Amino acid sequence: MLNKVIIMGRLTADPELKQTPSGIATCRFSVAVNRNYTSKETGERQTDFINVVAWRNTAEFINRYFSKGKMIIVEGSLRNNNYTDKNGVKHYSMDVQAYNVNFGESKSSGDGGNASAAGYAFADPPKSAVSTANQESAAIGGLEDFEEILSDGEVPF
Repeated sequence: MLNKVIIMGRLTADPELKQTPSGIATCRFSVAVNRNYTSKETGERQTDFINVVAWRNTAEFINRYFSKGKMIIVEGSLRNNNYTDKNGVKHYSMDVQAYNVNFGESKSSGDGGNASAAGYAFADPPKSAVSTANQESAAIGGLEDFEEILSDGEVPF
C-alpha cells in the first residue's frame, strides 16, 4: 500500500510551535496550493488550503525557518483526523503528516536558503556564477602546470 503526499505552496500564517505534555514538539500550519488550471468563468486559478502537522525536529525546523508567505515543499502522508464533538456530531478532516520539508525558493528569492530538515541539499549554482568561476580559474593558471599520471587501472588503496 502507498500513502505519499508531496505539496508545494505558501504558508498561510506563521507556524506555531507547541509542546505535548510529554515535551514532544509539534507544529500545525496551512499551505495554500494553486490548482493547475484556471476557472472558465473568471480566468483565475483556484487555491486549496491544506492542513499540515509536523512533529519533533521537523516541527522545530519549520518554526525556525518558515513564516507566513514563504514557499514550502512538504513530503508526508495523508491522515484522517476524524472526531466526535461533545454534542455527538461527527467531524471529518484530513491532514498531511509531514516527515520532510524543503525550502521552495532559492536564497535570492528571499527564503533563506535551500536546505531540508533531514539534511542539506544544495541547488546547482546559476550559470552566470559557473561561467564567472571558470573565467577566474582560467586567469589563475591553465592545465600546463599539471602533469598527467598514467594509470595501470588498479585502485591505489
